[in-house]
Amino acid sequence: MGKEIIIGSRGSKLALFYAQMAKDKIIENTELEDDDILIKPITTKGDLIKDKRLSEFGGKGLFSSNIEKELLNKNIDIAIHALKDMPVIESKGLMTETFLERNDPREILLSINKKKFSDLNLKSIIGTSSYRREFQIKKMRPDIVCKLIRGNIDTRIKKLKEGVYDAIVLSYAGVKCLNLDSQISEIFSINKIIPSAGQGVIALQCRKKDNKIISILKKINHIETYKKAHAERNILKVLEGDCETAVGAHATIHKNKITLEAELFSLDGKLRFYEKKTSTLNKFKQLGIEVGQSLKTKSNNSYKR
Repeated sequence: MGKEIIIGSRGSKLALFYAQMAKDKIIENTELEDDDILIKPITTKGDLIKDKRLSEFGGKGLFSSNIEKELLNKNIDIAIHALKDMPVIESKGLMTETFLERNDPREILLSINKKKFSDLNLKSIIGTSSYRREFQIKKMRPDIVCKLIRGNIDTRIKKLKEGVYDAIVLSYAGVKCLNLDSQISEIFSINKIIPSAGQGVIALQCRKKDNKIISILKKINHIETYKKAHAERNILKVLEGDCETAVGAHATIHKNKITLEAELFSLDGKLRFYEKKTSTLNKFKQLGIEVGQSLKTKSNNSYKR
């Protein structure tokens, strides 16, 4: 007899950890048991391309397209994604409306001899695969040399230890989940580095007409994370953001208010546009659109001068 529910995930240690978190949450909130849910590892195109920027090969969809195909073909029932790796336009026939409680969205530095960012030698080489991180690093220290790094967290740490880089910047959430906190040299505050939209958020995707799965996912959706995720992602929708668009976005909720701050860099990283707005919590989607439009206007006006 087949399993009741199959969860599809990337095959990396971190992705499988996220899939297990989702499985545990479903078991905790339904009558399903461990044997009822199977986790299926899926290799994505993004996992196979390890020496180039994703933007050169089709952007964020490289991490999600193979998993989404399995979902559309009914080989899996739920797809697990790191939200920041998902394209902002939803694939036809699918829906992403369920999010686990957000992990820490901040960025961290891992460096040789655990040097802090300000103590790194002149023209130190920092590994990153993100234009956003590169431009944010250069804004703080123009002397730093940013060099492309790809691969999972273990691979990146190995390259650091081999001396290919003087330091690397990663998301705190992944390092924390893999219990690698002891390797951290510095945690950057949100004030210093605004993270990627949806960073630290695990998204659960299913087929639009799969009512059985939709009803299960509704039971585990973390509402506060859901609102933050939509606010941040709506900025990207307005900016039509993908890997080439260097955007940082971060939402916070306090009582019945939501505050959203974001920054957009020009394609060469020399210009930075910033916006911060607060709204009532029930307008979280609209707030994302407004912040996105404001950044777009500021950016467009700068090019008209």
